[in-house]
Amino acid sequence: MSELLELHPKNPQLRLVRKAVEAIRAGGVIVYPTDSCYALGCAIGDKGAMERIATIRQTDKHHHFTLVCRDLSEIARYARVENWQYRLLKATTPGPFTFLLEATREVPRRLQNPKRRTIGIRVPDHPVPQLLLAELGEPLMSSTLLLPGDLYPLTDAHEIHARLRHQVAVVLDGGNCGLEATTVVDLSAGGPVIVRQGKGDPARLGATAA
Repeated sequence: MSELLELHPKNPQLRLVRKAVEAIRAGGVIVYPTDSCYALGCAIGDKGAMERIATIRQTDKHHHFTLVCRDLSEIARYARVENWQYRLLKATTPGPFTFLLEATREVPRRLQNPKRRTIGIRVPDHPVPQLLLAELGEPLMSSTLLLPGDLYPLTDAHEIHARLRHQVAVVLDGGNCGLEATTVVDLSAGGPVIVRQGKGDPARLGATAA
């Protein structure tokens, strides 16, 4: 049975966030709020936890997880970032964007796009994941909390807990954080290209839609 932990949305309680960190380190899957919508998260090297997320979402082996990072310095460990890419990332993070970048050797092969060797990376602008990542000390493997048959991501933590209490370890309740997913931007092919329009404003990128 999972725990539902109610957090202050702007000043989350550290003791409660640490419970989520303990669950992640013990191999658990958690639910947490972001600046776009709620997400499922687990440790970066935990294959079993990633498989449980895939089961919850009923996705296939080709589903792309996102690496959720605390800041730009953490991104540089997991993705190759050229100067122009760094400038764009600096101008748009933290924020509701997911960026596709060439993965470094720090990223396990199973997390990369099998053909292009890219990884989706993002830095959320929300106090709960910021504190969570600071305490964890490494990125989270993450996936939007969109359940099979649902048209939109779940946004009420009590409903999330009711539906997933036997499948996740912790639900962090940060209040209603929205229904719109991130804007996905491919930076791996020589210039910013929008792959999916979401909450992130494309005007901040100067990119053209794919």
